[in-house]
Amino acid sequence: MDNDLIRQIRKLNQLHSYTSIQMHEAIARKAGLSGTDHKYLGFLLQKGQMTAGELSNLTGLTTGAVTGLIDRFEKKRLVKRQFAEDDRRKVIIVPNTKNIMTLLVPLYKEFRTKSEKLIASFSSKEIKIIESYFLRAIEIMIETTNKLNKK
Repeated sequence: MDNDLIRQIRKLNQLHSYTSIQMHEAIARKAGLSGTDHKYLGFLLQKGQMTAGELSNLTGLTTGAVTGLIDRFEKKRLVKRQFAEDDRRKVIIVPNTKNIMTLLVPLYKEFRTKSEKLIASFSSKEIKIIESYFLRAIEIMIETTNKLNKK
């Protein structure tokens, strides 16, 4: 493949990433969250309830930083702490999906509608190519993250 084309696609990918960060920061501010807190809330929505240690491992945050994160979420009634039945020393973080969705869905509504229209504008073959790119790119990012976290 042409090196100029590879460079152009890489620059578009970077621009997409930077623009995504800007949009998520703006959404987070409207929701009364920091951009990173907003994304960590997404982890809880996606993965469901987990221990503070599991959230720490998932995010790469220290346990102290996770405690602060949970405190901020709990104050906004986005999560609650629950003691594990088998070990009361273990605290489970339970996302309040209803409150999270009430907060975030209106902020994403227009973006989601436009994104769905964009996706619908591609052929099935094009969708498969886009899907393949994202799946492979995600694998590369996970691999890179894992390598960096081991050092």
